[in-house]
Amino acid sequence: MAIIITEECINCGACEPECPNNAIYEAGAEWALKDGTGVSGEYRLRNGDLIDSGSMNAPVSDEVYYIVPDKCTECKGFHEEPQCAAVCPVDCCVPDPDVVETEDELLNKKQKLHL
Repeated sequence: MAIIITEECINCGACEPECPNNAIYEAGAEWALKDGTGVSGEYRLRNGDLIDSGSMNAPVSDEVYYIVPDKCTECKGFHEEPQCAAVCPVDCCVPDPDVVETEDELLNKKQKLHL
């Protein structure tokens, strides 16, 4: 499953530079799939939508740092544990029960994001 950042986030930003997928954004910041990945052109999101990887998308949160689920691989293929959770001083980076993925799915996503 992807990781989410809960409302307990203190907006310290410790998690953002640790993400190997550039899946973490500051509150209110727009995001693009190509940010920090090898993706270019069109990309199909988990919900089936086809987007341009360079297009700017609406923020997931305007209140706290957030993680784009389509870019989160729980650091599979990079690290032994999610790095955002490892560095978070308030333990607000937790598994997202609404985005459940197997280890194989996460590794396949990593391959798609980092060609």
